[in-house]
Amino acid sequence: MSHTEFASCIEACHACAIACDHCAAACLQEPDPKPMARCIALDIDCAALCRLAAGYMARGSEFAPAVCALCAQVCEACSAECAQHHHDHCQACAKACQRCADECRKMAGQG
Repeated sequence: MSHTEFASCIEACHACAIACDHCAAACLQEPDPKPMARCIALDIDCAALCRLAAGYMARGSEFAPAVCALCAQVCEACSAECAQHHHDHCQACAKACQRCADECRKMAGQG
């Protein structure tokens, strides 16, 4: 398993992690961040898992498909949550998460 095979997925994971970090930070700056609690929590989980998945793929780990399958699930949940909010950062995050979920599903052999 060569990491170059997964370049598109690795890039999507990195982009998603960055979008999630930005979204979480921006949500915390909202006048009332309490309603954004689930969004922030999912952003943090998603960013961490995307970075983990990218590492597994970069190393060519035999467990990369399993990690990517889980990453796709978390990205889908984060995308769905962010899509419910009208903030630009949430909408951008929802798109990045959906792209990452699609790439991770392909990598994991699920799509």
